[in-house]
Amino acid sequence: MSLEVRVRTRLSPRFQLDVAFAAAPGTTIVFGASGSGKTTLLRSVAGLAAADEGRIAIDDRVLLDVAGRVNVPPPDRRVGFVFQHLALFPHLTTAANIAYGLSPLPAAERHARTTAIAASFGIAHLLAHRPSAISGGERQRVGLARALVTNPDVLLLDEPLSALDHDTQSRIIADLRTWNDRRRIPILYVTHSQREAFALGERVLLLRDGAIVADGTPDAVLNTPSHESVAQLAGFENLLDAVVTEQRPGAGVMIVRLTGTATDLETPLTSSVGDRIRVAIRAGDILVATEPPRGLSARNVLAGTIGRLARQGATVRLEVGIGVPVEVHVTPTAAADLDLRPERNVWLVIKTHSCHPVSAV
Repeated sequence: MSLEVRVRTRLSPRFQLDVAFAAAPGTTIVFGASGSGKTTLLRSVAGLAAADEGRIAIDDRVLLDVAGRVNVPPPDRRVGFVFQHLALFPHLTTAANIAYGLSPLPAAERHARTTAIAASFGIAHLLAHRPSAISGGERQRVGLARALVTNPDVLLLDEPLSALDHDTQSRIIADLRTWNDRRRIPILYVTHSQREAFALGERVLLLRDGAIVADGTPDAVLNTPSHESVAQLAGFENLLDAVVTEQRPGAGVMIVRLTGTATDLETPLTSSVGDRIRVAIRAGDILVATEPPRGLSARNVLAGTIGRLARQGATVRLEVGIGVPVEVHVTPTAAADLDLRPERNVWLVIKTHSCHPVSAV
């Protein structure tokens, strides 16, 4: 089963959603900053948002064809939709909430489907409870069960786990993965979380300003960006201006000099001598040493001085000056053991393939 989407719609004088893709069975992550068009895309597939132009189809079943004046009503699209805010009916039990979309079916079949899917999501013991009497994770399972009990051809999930703790997220991700291993339908899953993208995603569509700017595996899109805008959306903390000074084709690398400094970096070979680029580096991919390191395979060892240091949850954020400021993340234990503090001299160790040359777009 495949989902084909090609829609264009202007939502305001300054914003237009314009996307085209086909989603195979499995989970396609829809990733991007707030306001990039992620929810509008899902609402278009569900029939809850109008399109100015385009076509949406599940295999040969056309849901929308603006030119052909086809627009299947949302209840008839066989599309399940789980919103960030579940909107469970507070006066109904778990069983009644799950079975809400099964009203055309005989009572015996409604009961059989409801109990079966409740068992598969571990909420069979909650069927007589109302939403106010169960936990947030349990309510999320009810919302998923309500969407899936109708046996949809496509499932849309709009940040379904954002309000849940890490352990609850992990359990629901495992439940959802197990369910779709059996069904293998296309799932469009909107999230801001890279963890969810890697845990569930087989493919990532990265949206920016209503358009798809990257499309590939989670690793290819989120860990090896080719454009500055993609690196920003993928959460790279460091984007350093540089110019290419040397190519080493035999080794597949090049040397770049950081703008305004005498600091050189070895990066993968992507550009020509003289090109101005930016180098994207994750703060967590940089190692810190308090004395000059020796005998390393990493090619970039850069002397610097800690400027600022602040703890944020389980991470200590350092700003290290190497001619330009660089953000580095370490654990609190590492910061304590190394006695990291402002004005201390340190050495940063960065692997060549942790330095991603990106073009400005």
